[in-house]
Amino acid sequence: MPADVVHHFIAAIERRDLDHALTHLTDDCEYDNVPMGKVFGRAAVRATLGPFMAPFERIEWIVHHQIASGSLDHGVVMNERLDRFGNGDRWIELPVAGLFVVQHGQISLWRDYFDRESLLSQLAGSA
Repeated sequence: MPADVVHHFIAAIERRDLDHALTHLTDDCEYDNVPMGKVFGRAAVRATLGPFMAPFERIEWIVHHQIASGSLDHGVVMNERLDRFGNGDRWIELPVAGLFVVQHGQISLWRDYFDRESLLSQLAGSA
């Protein structure tokens, strides 16, 4: 089911296993980090996420609500999450609304909506 694909993708991100997370994306996937911009393809997703994830010891994406429809051939998953990135006892927390389109068992579109200024102010405070 499409929700299982997204669940496994998120679990890999939380383990900080970007290599495994990328296997859940199509070769030509679109990652639309709405307030920051789009990238296309696994290599571009790696180049975007790798440097962002690297400095954090812990990552948690807490899914509060999720709805899914369709099949592994073509499905849609939408969720409301709290994405957390931690070092020591300090966390950066970001409410996120995510959209995932699954085609043939892989994510072909991943779009996240969040408040850019909230993220940037928290990152500035962690330096």
